[in-house]
Amino acid sequence: MELGIYTFGDWMADPRDESRISPTQRIANLIEEIELADQLGLDVFGLGEHHRPDYLISAPEVLLAAAAARTRNIRLTSAVTVLSSDDPVRVFQRFATLDLVSKGRAEIMAGRGSFIESFPLFGYDLDDYDALFSEKLELLLALRESERVTWRGTTRPSIQDRGVYPRPQQDRIPIWIAVGGTPQSVVRAGALALPLAVAIIGGEPERFAPLVQLYRDAATRAGHDASRLPVGINSHGFIAETSQKAADIAFPPFADTMSRIGRERGWPPTTRGQFEAQRKLRGALFVGSPDELVEKILYQHEFFRHDRFMIQFSVGTLPHADLMKSIELYGTKVAPAVRKALGPA
Repeated sequence: MELGIYTFGDWMADPRDESRISPTQRIANLIEEIELADQLGLDVFGLGEHHRPDYLISAPEVLLAAAAARTRNIRLTSAVTVLSSDDPVRVFQRFATLDLVSKGRAEIMAGRGSFIESFPLFGYDLDDYDALFSEKLELLLALRESERVTWRGTTRPSIQDRGVYPRPQQDRIPIWIAVGGTPQSVVRAGALALPLAVAIIGGEPERFAPLVQLYRDAATRAGHDASRLPVGINSHGFIAETSQKAADIAFPPFADTMSRIGRERGWPPTTRGQFEAQRKLRGALFVGSPDELVEKILYQHEFFRHDRFMIQFSVGTLPHADLMKSIELYGTKVAPAVRKALGPA
């Protein structure tokens, strides 16, 4: 199994003392986090695209390129690229450039994203989401397959036998489809034989097992070997030396973030009781000691049979030292134990 980390570059006041570091320092810290993950032998690091004041990453490729210069082996991906509100030609060009800078380590994770601000910002109607995503994904895949492209659609100007450059080092940059639970999205990913990343941030993860099976069934119906298509699980979490310490560090920023988003979307405030319930084996949160995370990853593997697990440590503002320690425990304690149990990636 591949083991990785993703982040949105959270930049908000620490709920414990209302302090907030400069955006320059937060970006410097983020590059250090990616560098440490690489040194520890983790497989992949992802950066999510957002267009809000509480997150600093609106251009993941730029930061991934900066990280590429400081790392050697770790794969570098968006998590996610909001393809519906972007231009596929520019997406391909940016990631092809990242692939050259990183010597073949770039990936794209395409999806709706966690928020909708990019649609009005770039002049798109959210009601057109599915048509936008479908057409733009079609074009992105065509760009990946051929140096010269002819394409016609309704969501951007047509292309008539044009070359798109640069070309990446990899023959085909991996393009994952990220979903939050929409059956139509997983069927599309399966039919196109694209890797699937499932975001599970609440409830009982077992309820997503039928969704993963739907993906594999769709791939089989389309004539693909579903056993060869990677599946990833993306979840929130945090690791400390003890379970109690992990919970005590992670809960304040987690509750502050989820409650703030809840006020926008009509959710009730997040309570410590809800948080603790989600930390249990059958809950969605990976917050605990290294042994607890190993147990939970292996437990979920029994029903997902997934190939990649990615964890978002920074749900809200956490002290840099605590984040670095969490990454260290992930790389030195959790990853070796998971790989020993399941075999290498």
